[in-house]
Amino acid sequence: MISVIVPLYNEEEVIEESYRRLTAVMQSLNEDYELILINDGSRDRTASLAAALCEKDRHVRLICFSRNFGHQIAITAGMDYAAGDAVVIIDADLQDPPELIPKMVEKWREGYHVVYGKRTRRQGETIFKKVTAKLFYRFLKRMTQVDIPTDTGDFRLIDRKVCDAMKKLGERNRYVRGLVSWVGFKQYALEYVRDERFAGETKYPLKKMLKLAMDGISSFSYKPLKLATLVGFVLSGLSFLYLLIVLIQKLCGFAMVRGWASILAVQLFFNGVMLIMLGIIGSYIGRIYEEAKGRPLYIVQEEIGFEDR
Repeated sequence: MISVIVPLYNEEEVIEESYRRLTAVMQSLNEDYELILINDGSRDRTASLAAALCEKDRHVRLICFSRNFGHQIAITAGMDYAAGDAVVIIDADLQDPPELIPKMVEKWREGYHVVYGKRTRRQGETIFKKVTAKLFYRFLKRMTQVDIPTDTGDFRLIDRKVCDAMKKLGERNRYVRGLVSWVGFKQYALEYVRDERFAGETKYPLKKMLKLAMDGISSFSYKPLKLATLVGFVLSGLSFLYLLIVLIQKLCGFAMVRGWASILAVQLFFNGVMLIMLGIIGSYIGRIYEEAKGRPLYIVQEEIGFEDR
């Protein structure tokens, strides 16, 4: 069996077309399959439309969260419920073409445990998003020792072994594509052109993209903390050097330049740097606090279609 995980958040405009294309692709494989739809607290008709799909198709299953827990958590829930020997993760917006799944399955049958989609071009996206995404992936690669592939999203196929390994990871602030790289196994990059969104609006505005980026960096790298220490030593050294210069000038009888504005500017600069460093440290402490609470990753309000397995 092949399980296909489809996170949903306010996707009433695309869910039926997504179901149609996914079903056509999976039926062409001539293999048993299931479509696991995760309704991540949608506020439109997504839940009712998904439930209707479950009624007419025994291959469709639905998990409804009690509220919005986030895209990465929805993917995690799908992996928890998936029963397939292979698990495909794909968004409902059809930017990642379902027609690529047979090629992923082919590579999986050749012996690869992870087959991830690598974007060669991103259609329908702003220049700002393309540039910032490109810079982030390369920055993340330099920041961590984990080999996280560049220009990739969550669109991928993972083997049952990988899925079981992922289920053992209980992190709250999850960066799924990084965790898949962390668990290892034999991986293959399948290149493709990412299409425009079929309909609706993106569910990853700038605020959520920044949070995902922070999750990726803080989950796999301690270098920001090391940077805080390095900056502290450098600034302390410069301050001590400046103090020596002032003492030498005083002892040698040189006229001292008086200027409260310059002194204030220097103080503001150093205080700003200190606050930035404290913010970096605070973000790591906040992650420790979230992990220490031990709350479940998600709460399921309703399950439909799983009794037909």
